[in-house]
Amino acid sequence: MTEETKANAKAATVALVLLTSLNLVNYIDRYILPGVQEMIKSEFHVSDERIGALTTYFFLTYIIAAPLTGWLGDHFPRKPLIVIGALLWSSVNLFTAMVHNFDGLLFRHAALGIGEASFGIYGPALLSDYYPPSQRNRALTIFNVAIPVGAALGYSFGGWVGQNHGWRSAFYISAVPGVLIAFVILFFLREPERGESDTRGEKKKSAAVFDLLKNPAYLTATMGYAMTTFTIGGISAWIPSFLQREAGMSATSAGFSVGAITAVTGILGTAIGGWWAQRWLKTDHRALYWVCAIGPALCIPFALFCFFGPKQFMLPSLAIAELALFLGSGPVNAAIVNSVSARVRSTALAGQLFLIHLFGDVPSPRIIGFVSDHTNLHIGLGVSVIALVASSLLQWCGARFAPRDTSATSAVPQHS
Repeated sequence: MTEETKANAKAATVALVLLTSLNLVNYIDRYILPGVQEMIKSEFHVSDERIGALTTYFFLTYIIAAPLTGWLGDHFPRKPLIVIGALLWSSVNLFTAMVHNFDGLLFRHAALGIGEASFGIYGPALLSDYYPPSQRNRALTIFNVAIPVGAALGYSFGGWVGQNHGWRSAFYISAVPGVLIAFVILFFLREPERGESDTRGEKKKSAAVFDLLKNPAYLTATMGYAMTTFTIGGISAWIPSFLQREAGMSATSAGFSVGAITAVTGILGTAIGGWWAQRWLKTDHRALYWVCAIGPALCIPFALFCFFGPKQFMLPSLAIAELALFLGSGPVNAAIVNSVSARVRSTALAGQLFLIHLFGDVPSPRIIGFVSDHTNLHIGLGVSVIALVASSLLQWCGARFAPRDTSATSAVPQHS
């Protein structure tokens, strides 16, 4: 191994560690809300639909900001944009301590989405320039392990701090890690050349933004992911409340239980799905899509048993359902970045974020809250199963359009 190759490998590892760490903080901040939302509901005396609107407003600003952040990512260095985004969402968390009415909380939670929208685009795009196509599934699987771990920590941290010190304190404390990691990234992360790890086949892909609308590999992966996101967003927003109401758990117990399940099954599901897809890719270029189709299909019966089965089976069924749901976390992101040219990758990821949230977790918490207000939370959560069926079918259809040129063999890009 040459000195240059060793340096490239070290730079790629540093990037993966730092960006995964920031992704962890990103999801801790995002999932504190479900851990404390019963306290918020009690303080402000609002309905389930209004509580669901907090998540809806967050993702509305998230998707509104996405087109601009995507354009910026394709035209400017991504490292400073990541730092600015992290500092922005951390600053917004600090202001939560001064919120004393529900409309102010809506505004604050909406503003949080602006900062976090940037990282969901720039993080994967930057990693894609460190790793060649054949290794992106592995790198993005590691990157996405931070999602269930961050969600778990957000649930449990939010529930514990909220119950012992008030729900505002949880948001206040969570602002610190994002600031610290942002400054580490500023000084220690190298900005790679755009597209430096792409294979010859990837460099021949169209770089026109409007061609994304005619790219079936990109569209099916994205819309399939949107339907999975509908379910993830709805369940993550309401399952702590469901356990408190239907299983008689306290806020701390529900937050800890959901956090532990999400952490364990999320890590296992993401790791298993990434490993499975990586091995399957050696014999079938459609493997990324197949894994993304199988996960939601396996999730369906266990989700139904969790929502409508006996109380003693709620947590075991939830665990198996989440394990299946996380199988596609790494493969779906690898499928999306592999389907487009590096010159429009940030825009493509912005489009992905726009679509998965517009059709996914923007409407789902409020829809579930609306159905719950008119029936019960069992039926409200049951709505999410419909999206699982759609997700599996879309990814299954998308497999026929999977790109073939994922032939790079090294774990880090080679340079001329």
